[in-house]
Amino acid sequence: MPISRPKALRLETLWNPPADGKEFSYVLRLKNLGTEPLSNFSLCVSGPGRVDPAGRVEGATVSKRLSNFTEFQPPANFVLGAGETWTISVYALSWQFRHWTDGATSGYLALADGSTIVLTIEPTRSSVSNAPLKRGAEIYPVPVNAPVQVSIIPWPNHVSVTSRRPLPAGFAPQAQSAAGEAAARGFAALVEHLFAVEGIVRSEAEGAVLVALKDAGGFGPEAYRLTFEGEAITIEASSQTGFLYGLVTLGQIWRGARLHPEVFQFPASGEIVDEPSMGWRGLHLDVARQFYGAAEVKKLLAVLAWNKLNRFHWHLSDDEAWRVEIDAYPDLTAVGAWRGHGLAVPPLLGSSPARTGGYYTKAAIREIVAHAKSFGVEIVPEIDVPGHCYAMLQAIPELRDPAEVGSYYSVQGFPDNCINPAREKTYEIIETILLELIELFPFKTIHLGADEVPLGAWSGSPEALERLRSVAGDEVADAHAKRLNVVTNTHGADDIHGSGAAILQAEFLNRVQRFLASKGCITGGWEEAAHGDVIDKSKSYLCSWRNVEVSAELAERGYEIVVCPGQVYYLDMALRPDWDEPGASWAGTSDAEKLYNFDPIGGWTAEQKQKLLGIQACIWSEPMTDRAVFDRLVFPRLSALAETGWTKPSSKSWERFRALAGLMPLLYGLQQS
Repeated sequence: MPISRPKALRLETLWNPPADGKEFSYVLRLKNLGTEPLSNFSLCVSGPGRVDPAGRVEGATVSKRLSNFTEFQPPANFVLGAGETWTISVYALSWQFRHWTDGATSGYLALADGSTIVLTIEPTRSSVSNAPLKRGAEIYPVPVNAPVQVSIIPWPNHVSVTSRRPLPAGFAPQAQSAAGEAAARGFAALVEHLFAVEGIVRSEAEGAVLVALKDAGGFGPEAYRLTFEGEAITIEASSQTGFLYGLVTLGQIWRGARLHPEVFQFPASGEIVDEPSMGWRGLHLDVARQFYGAAEVKKLLAVLAWNKLNRFHWHLSDDEAWRVEIDAYPDLTAVGAWRGHGLAVPPLLGSSPARTGGYYTKAAIREIVAHAKSFGVEIVPEIDVPGHCYAMLQAIPELRDPAEVGSYYSVQGFPDNCINPAREKTYEIIETILLELIELFPFKTIHLGADEVPLGAWSGSPEALERLRSVAGDEVADAHAKRLNVVTNTHGADDIHGSGAAILQAEFLNRVQRFLASKGCITGGWEEAAHGDVIDKSKSYLCSWRNVEVSAELAERGYEIVVCPGQVYYLDMALRPDWDEPGASWAGTSDAEKLYNFDPIGGWTAEQKQKLLGIQACIWSEPMTDRAVFDRLVFPRLSALAETGWTKPSSKSWERFRALAGLMPLLYGLQQS
């Protein structure tokens, strides 16, 4: 497919919110700034915002729409003359825009000969806001009078250090065991990723101070004691991760004293005794909507370790893409990992018409898994099934009933995006994929997703309806068949519990979870995996995303819970409701202070707390086209979550955290502009 470079064309988009009794409108203006007329073309744009193809559009017709990808056709025989503007007004959207990242993030023209022209496009403006659009992480300056004398995030259990000594040139860890040696290597790699030019790890010949890593009993798997006695620095622990976290604390103290010597000190005496309050302190990253290269993932894992986070939930598949190499089914990546004009998956979420995307080879995954392990991070892979499988189905159509008729739509606007649980072929394929995943991820915890299956899923499938009749009766099957062509429009609002789709999904999860358990694996799922209460609670856990009340209710029912409510812990949510802030806000908005002060188990009973595994922030990548937007949305909220997962509630202090947050690393190093 030939692709032309930008010509003298510009696409401008404007959001007009409803006001004074007028309805909202989303206006797209294509300007021909050249000297030649243009004809026989269509305009293609992608979101996150989604145009409703059944709604009112003036100046064009919608010829194609897949989720956030829309193709607009001009009127018949339309010619865009030199100096002229084609205006399209859209009055039907999946949601009213709230932030500048909601609008089109890419656009191109598709010409009659099959070629395309990439358009210059600016971020969507609002008719009621002229504020500069915000990008880059918020700046948290270190105050002259910080409330503490040493810089550490998350704050330890016990800090008792006094006096000041000259700042060492760096550190030379000296281990007495294999665990200590591995921690020293991991720490050297960690600071090389994050602070390569600072020289935290040096040799004795370069003036580094020896740090003794001493094996000691009585410490938990992530606990340590850091002791300062004059020139001597000692870290005691009983595990590689304990030694690593002691070194991270030492490195944070050193950086604070080096960068702000008038505020922070390097201690001459005293001790720090520390261990986490929660065992699961995680981050979820969606690499399906936007692809992050192996180098980016490795650096992000270093950032997690610097925050003493220990779980990386790797969301490797979704409707928009499949990102993991599977030998048995090469089309999963040959077809499902790429988007582009004319491909099985069109440009989505800012993709260009060129073939773009990517996936992780098995060799890259093994390297990343080992990398994470050296940083004390365990990786949980997720393939999202049975819903969110549009890309997967483009690669393996056998996962769909060939006799299926009609369509159902997911909340994100994908048609027929669920693999069929009534087909024996489905289990053959899924089990083959899972066997390859298990071999790649030795933590042996596999997340199956199970979220947002549409109410109408499989309602046009004879195979699914026959299966439903056999397990739930004719009345349920007949009622489910009537859901054919029902469109879902509200994010997460449809509760499929008790529906025909829920019954079929429960059967699917029961069988797949038993298969994983037979291979010695724990099964993870989003909270919808609890529909039907069919999975073995002793060999599974749930990520609860709606709210704390749902989390508590699931814990009451006996599920192990990782708390990650969208209102606070979804890091794609905007910091504030203002137009100039990037991100989404369907679940709400949450700045760093709100996240820091949020109680993830507020109102839980003592019995419910027994089922708490921990907490997790989630990065969904729809608005992350711009890496400066990533830094703004993730930092320092990630560090705020880390302190909630590590520090005892009685020891938390927003004022202290705010004073130290500016010292924590960013992924891309992009600050507020």
